Amino acid sequence: MAEKELAIDEVVWREDLYPRFEPVPARIQQYAECIELLPPIEVNQRNELIDGYHRWTAHKKAGLETIKVIVTETKSDIELDRLMAKRNADFGIQLSQDEKKRKATQWFVDLSVDRHQIAADLAVPYNTVRDWLARKAKDLKAEQQRKAAELWLALYTEKEISEAICVEERTVNNWVAEPEKMTKFSKFLIFSGYQESDWSQALYSNWKQQNKTNKTSHFGNSEAMFLDYLLYMYTEPFDAVVDPFAGGGSTIDVCRRRLRRYWVSDRIPVPERRDIRQYDILEGPPPLHKRWSEVKLLYLDPPYWKQAEGQYSDDPQDLANMELDEFHATLVDFIAACADKMHAGARIAMLMQPTQWNAPDRHYPIDHADYIKRGLDDAPLRYVRYFQVPYESQQYNAQQVEWAKEHREALEVGRTITLWEVI
Repeated sequence: MAEKELAIDEVVWREDLYPRFEPVPARIQQYAECIELLPPIEVNQRNELIDGYHRWTAHKKAGLETIKVIVTETKSDIELDRLMAKRNADFGIQLSQDEKKRKATQWFVDLSVDRHQIAADLAVPYNTVRDWLARKAKDLKAEQQRKAAELWLALYTEKEISEAICVEERTVNNWVAEPEKMTKFSKFLIFSGYQESDWSQALYSNWKQQNKTNKTSHFGNSEAMFLDYLLYMYTEPFDAVVDPFAGGGSTIDVCRRRLRRYWVSDRIPVPERRDIRQYDILEGPPPLHKRWSEVKLLYLDPPYWKQAEGQYSDDPQDLANMELDEFHATLVDFIAACADKMHAGARIAMLMQPTQWNAPDRHYPIDHADYIKRGLDDAPLRYVRYFQVPYESQQYNAQQVEWAKEHREALEVGRTITLWEVI
């Protein structure tokens, strides 16, 4: 640790963290009378005081403008706090038992610091720390497992989960080893009360839904019930689902309720849904790597071209703002690239409405599903079928109805889900 001179006023005392709450005036006076004999104080890279409050204050009392310091880098407030407490335990006035107990609990919960290390930092017997944290240890493990379950459902890797909850990766591996058997770990899943009998099967190919069931309002919201039907027919519990057009996040809600794992993203995620990843399909298939083998359903609900123009952004690379040929080519390329990564038997479902309203110089609907289906002739896909998922006529406003009357056109209410199987 290098020694240097620092201006007295540049030293930062973190009153919110510093463990010595009550200065000792007699010690400050004593130090002020022998400044030349005092060792340097210790600060971090931001000049925040780690050790030497009384020496620093003595320099101010003596009217000095600079002080010798050594610099120790800290990575967080918790690490700074631990280092302050350790220095006081080693060289200064000991914290009270109540203060040490509070510190031990905070470090254990906020940073998952090992109990042996806490005992060493606070100069307290290990058995004392163990007794202090007995209940907290159980609560912390339960919370870590609950958070691990959420992240595992969201298709984060064991390494990513380990880093997020400060638990060794091998421990996380043990927790998620056999979730399909509904082991003890699965009780921490958000909707562990799942029952297959809760589902009602879609008996017909026309999925008409009059009332919206989505909780989050979003311009491009699709009906959550459609995905629910697809999950019932084509996936099993703990299969993975990918949705790169998250919208209001209904896919996440359905997958959690049905115990399906999910990788859900959007080019511009809505602020109220922090659980939606940010990703643009122009970058290619989502970076799932080996986890693509777990994906049983790719669910696509892209913007319906000019009907969504300018609704999400003014960026020309936004699907809704592209030229027609580029719009089709982008979706075809993305679907084909994902199909190359998926295993045989997995499904790809695309929800799409023909564009009529706002289509340039066109009064008739542009059937995007047909264009895209033909563009995928060389992809490793087998076309399976369409499902009809029509809109209600109430979707159109009075201006659009008047336009239809004026031009003697019938407004398009048809939508379809195109289904392919990976081969």
